[in-house]
Amino acid sequence: MGIFSRFQDIVNANINSLLDRAEDPEKMIRMMIQEMEDTLVEVRTTSARVIADRKTLERRIGNLERDADEWQGKAKLALSKGREDLARAALAEQASIEETLELARNELLLVDEQLAELNDEIAQLQRKLDDAKAKQKALLAREQTTRSRLEIRRRFSRDKLNEAFDKFERYERKMDDMEAEVESYDLGAKDLADEIADLERDEKLDDALAKLKAQMESDKKGN
Repeated sequence: MGIFSRFQDIVNANINSLLDRAEDPEKMIRMMIQEMEDTLVEVRTTSARVIADRKTLERRIGNLERDADEWQGKAKLALSKGREDLARAALAEQASIEETLELARNELLLVDEQLAELNDEIAQLQRKLDDAKAKQKALLAREQTTRSRLEIRRRFSRDKLNEAFDKFERYERKMDDMEAEVESYDLGAKDLADEIADLERDEKLDDALAKLKAQMESDKKGN
């Protein structure tokens, strides 16, 4: 039974090792989903901040456009009044504002590009998050099925092995009992082969005895 017992221990140890090494998939999936959700919130927060900055920039651009128009109007008024010097000064203010306005418009283009990238990231993250959530139940179901199969395999192996070992022991015991019974019948009894062997030994003894008698008779006659 020593070898069989060690074999059973090895089988159960291997199955237990599989169960022990398996990480908690529910916890792992939940953590991955939580990370994606946190990242999505962060990206959306950044996007909201950029949208707010864009609105502020749009208002600034609108104000600069109105200021540029106003200075142009002032330049026209000055010219209509014969004040070319004032008209020149008004056009200089307008030019300065338009330079600032050009910078603001370029900045708005960059903000729009940034928003487009953020929106793309949000869409990708949302798709991945939806996919992970959709697969969550399926993955957990697969894990549960695998664990159940391992548990069943462990119990099945232990029960079947124990049953096989018990049968083997009972068979060994039965053989021992049968052999003992046969040996008990043999005590004080001879089988056919033994009896024939005894006859052969008796025959040889008879022949030897006859030869000895013949030799002794011959010796007497010679004397």
